[in-house]
Amino acid sequence: MTKRVGIVGSGIMGSGIAEVASKAGSEVVLRSRSQTTADAMLAGLEKSLAKQVERGKLEDGERTAVLGRVSAITDLGALSDCDLVIESIVEDLPTKKHLFSELDRIVKDGAILATNTSTLPVIEMAMETGRPERVCGVHFFNPAPMMPLVELVRCLTTSDETMETVRAFAEACGKNPVEVKDQAGFIVNALLFPYLNNAVKLFDAGVATKEDIDSAMQGGCNFPMGPLALLDLVGLDTSLAILEALYEEFKDPNYAPAPLLRRMVSAERYGRKSKIGFFDYRK
Repeated sequence: MTKRVGIVGSGIMGSGIAEVASKAGSEVVLRSRSQTTADAMLAGLEKSLAKQVERGKLEDGERTAVLGRVSAITDLGALSDCDLVIESIVEDLPTKKHLFSELDRIVKDGAILATNTSTLPVIEMAMETGRPERVCGVHFFNPAPMMPLVELVRCLTTSDETMETVRAFAEACGKNPVEVKDQAGFIVNALLFPYLNNAVKLFDAGVATKEDIDSAMQGGCNFPMGPLALLDLVGLDTSLAILEALYEEFKDPNYAPAPLLRRMVSAERYGRKSKIGFFDYRK
């Protein structure tokens, strides 16, 4: 078992990964840049666990034990004795590369440094460290406690031992890991985002209303959520960044972001996180 797991990032993914890792029995150190956001991550975890107790999916004693294995800190140095550190910060390559350089300096020799990126090249982060064989992708999906899939990304330098360790970690978390090579979008986003992008183009062309587009894909393909609602959930800014990364790597027209998507991001209509995107969540 991976005894001590560090998670860097103050978003919903950070607290979600913390929950699944703690439930698997690992000690978890959540790191955020401010104590306010660190405390907010813990509050999010407490809320999630409380709901599970209310629904009878978790015993109250286990909720207490899970929370007892999680601490929230602001000092990056507190990650020094972790066996595995998972980065889950903004999808910006220069920012991630700088963080991996810092983590390599701080975290003990032999520890694995992993990224939760959904699209960016893992090798770029690996080569910022002195341990490229101990760097890989461990891509959880949102919401991490519920989604069963984890993409394990092997870059050119990743060792077999590293992949075996992160696979065992993912399985201990109750997840279904799949291994994929270090290529933009990996499996899921490489297939998903052309579909989402084309839904935006369809709506912009006036082929159907946003409600009817989503209803058609739910009723006709048995998808649990329509493409425009899914974009709102992922975040339009995040979705734009993913499409730009995919297009940069492959130059495939299907990955060229729809102009309407760019305009909505410029207007700060990011979806659920800003309370308005393709749909209005301000009510």
